[in-house]
Amino acid sequence: MDIKELQEEIVKLKKEKDVCILAHSYQAHEILEVADYTGDSYKLSVDASKCPNKTILMCGVRFMAETCKILSPQKKVLLANPIAGCSMADQMDKMLISQVKEKYPDYTVVAYINTTADLKTICDVCVTSSSAVKICKKIENDKILFIPDCNLGDFVAKQVPEKTFKLLSGGCPIHACVNVDDVKKAKEAHPDALLLVHPECTPEVVKLADYVGSTSGIMEYAKNSDAKEFIIGTEISIAEHLQYALPDKRFYYLSLKLICPNMKATTLTDVYDCLSGNAGEEIELDNQTITDAKRCIDEMIRLG
Repeated sequence: MDIKELQEEIVKLKKEKDVCILAHSYQAHEILEVADYTGDSYKLSVDASKCPNKTILMCGVRFMAETCKILSPQKKVLLANPIAGCSMADQMDKMLISQVKEKYPDYTVVAYINTTADLKTICDVCVTSSSAVKICKKIENDKILFIPDCNLGDFVAKQVPEKTFKLLSGGCPIHACVNVDDVKKAKEAHPDALLLVHPECTPEVVKLADYVGSTSGIMEYAKNSDAKEFIIGTEISIAEHLQYALPDKRFYYLSLKLICPNMKATTLTDVYDCLSGNAGEEIELDNQTITDAKRCIDEMIRLG
């Protein structure tokens, strides 16, 4: 089957089996075309909880599928490709953070949504890259332990100078690998382009950006801006999706290093095979994990 035929089969199968397909913005364009909902990880989990379908198929990474299961425990949640993990989410576990909490007992533990369900069970509040500043400002405590991404944590801390932040060495290795030299090269090649970067990039790169924001924030900024050229400082698929959506504008990669192998692991064939029952993995979490992990997400919703 060619791509078009495969897409048609996927659409047919998801209707027959009453499956809702979620695709993270970093997925390939041909996967986004067959998805019912696209966007960032938290938006997708909310979409999953509101849709009428009893089965959810996540085209993304494991922590995203886990978040869907936490918010929709009564639904069957499938991960299209079981090897699609997240380097950042796997960096810190419950044992490590429990030990850190003992050293800083008076700190509120703020967990980026890019964490495992197991780690979320001992955290106080969850945040997304778009809500982190707002939520950290609203937390009553003036001492915050922000995990796992120290670059995002640094960005938030600078926006909330009235509070004390404790950061650990962790984060997205993909966003963290771009540097000032990459920015200089991109700007020399495209002098009229605005630089839009994700706050998971290093503080040195963030400092040089014209706009800093979440994946959805970057896409909205590009759509609403009068500028015609943009250098995109996040996973390279975003530049591709923006080019499809806005053909009258030009989008350039900040660096070819910005490729997430976990996001690229899922293929259109994986989606088809998962729907056919020949591949994929059902995400299963015990009731206690779901209850405990949901607390920090509920707190995010309350403060956000």
